Amino acid sequence: MVSATVARATAAAAALATLMAVPAHAAVPGARAEALPAPDATGVWNVLRAAQRQGAPGAIARLDDGDTVRWAAVGVADRGTGRALGNADRFRIGSVTKTFSAVVLIQLADEGKLSLDAPVNRYLPKLLPDDRITVRHVLSHRSGLYDYTNDMFAKTVPGFEAVRTKVFTYRQLVKRSLAKPRTTAPGGAYSYSNTNFVVAGLLIEKLTGHSVRTEYRDRIIGPLKLKDTFYVHPGTKIPGRHTRGYLTPDTAGAALVDSTEQTVSWAQSAGAVISTTKDLHLFLSALLGGRLTSRAGLTEMRRMVPAGTGQAYGLGLRRRDLSCGVSVYGHTGAVQGYYTVAFASKDGKRSLTALANTSNNGTVLTTMLGALESAFCGKKTKARARTTRAERYEDVAPSVPVNRPAATGS
Repeated sequence: MVSATVARATAAAAALATLMAVPAHAAVPGARAEALPAPDATGVWNVLRAAQRQGAPGAIARLDDGDTVRWAAVGVADRGTGRALGNADRFRIGSVTKTFSAVVLIQLADEGKLSLDAPVNRYLPKLLPDDRITVRHVLSHRSGLYDYTNDMFAKTVPGFEAVRTKVFTYRQLVKRSLAKPRTTAPGGAYSYSNTNFVVAGLLIEKLTGHSVRTEYRDRIIGPLKLKDTFYVHPGTKIPGRHTRGYLTPDTAGAALVDSTEQTVSWAQSAGAVISTTKDLHLFLSALLGGRLTSRAGLTEMRRMVPAGTGQAYGLGLRRRDLSCGVSVYGHTGAVQGYYTVAFASKDGKRSLTALANTSNNGTVLTTMLGALESAFCGKKTKARARTTRAERYEDVAPSVPVNRPAATGS
């Protein structure tokens, strides 16, 4: 099912709709605009339709390119009512929250209230068992702290139902991690762990004396006028118009589970923000355009370490290297029922923000990430090697294999 609004706008071209012109954002002083191939809007559109065939009730994408905005939506936001998914729908952005948390800490470093290379225990005495673990190690997933979500969600639906309405403290989550051996020595190889950004939340609250909700609002949401971005923890509802999320069970053929209402207390500063494709574009363009941190702070965020094939990770910021030689910066996000892809060019002038309203579906995940190729490499993108292997996914339970259900349509 295609949203009627989008269908009218795209009937002739079967591509993303150009809806409005927006003013270009301010760039980093002295930065040059990045020369990119023209985007392939039809390719992005086809990704959304493929994700729907593969089991997502719906999918949306917004492609910003300078002064041009294109968007499209397919499928439904609510399987019960049949309401069509629209690009203004709010949704849970999962681990894209980590970039929000990193920005707050980089701002605190800019203000002289934090040293990235200081031990976490300087600010949170005796929290961690090793004084060598620094703030930088935490923000770059090189602390070695075990990811407690591996155990929490070893069984996807039962694990989710067990925590859906629970409220955890940050320290309770850290305690779960510390019950397990560490995965690497401090400063060792990249090893993704939600525990790191739970520690980031603790740091934010200790250094500011305020909740992460207040700091997100005062430092990011308010200044950027992100009207559809919220941190409601421990509330369970998404305010206003939103898409419902549908969790894919581990058992093949089992019915999707409506996972919309939850505390997301298992993630908090690692994954509990709510937003829209427009607001995520505004956030990424401001960050990469140099309007949220100092130039030195942004440079630190983009100091990358290898993080898998074609990927690298900085401080709360992921880089993906595409087939045409272009690199894009942002984050993926998963929370039960929602897959988010949010990336932009190095200068922030082109971005793709997209959502599929399902999760634990490796086929949909790999398909949605393919939209980056069309958005940033255009029609010249190299054909992806045919493979049955789902792309490695890390945002939730990185050691637990993701489900690969069969497609639900032709």
